Amino acid sequence: MPTYQYACTECDHAFEQVQSFSDDALTVCPDCGGKLRKVFSAAGVVFKGSGFYRTDSRSSSSSSSPAKPAAPAASS
Repeated sequence: MPTYQYACTECDHAFEQVQSFSDDALTVCPDCGGKLRKVFSAAGVVFKGSGFYRTDSRSSSSSSSPAKPAAPAASS
């Protein structure tokens, strides 16, 4: 279940609340009874693996040249 951050617009009380996706957002401050707002922050992104480089998806030749056709299979 995700954790949401809330802040009161009147008393600046800030807290986190664990809620289900289907739960309604909180609207009343538990301290003063004022109006709450959700606090949004940047999502954490983790890239795993050897790395992401400009050349990872490119061939060793120029990207504007067409791909070389596969070599014909040798028959015995």
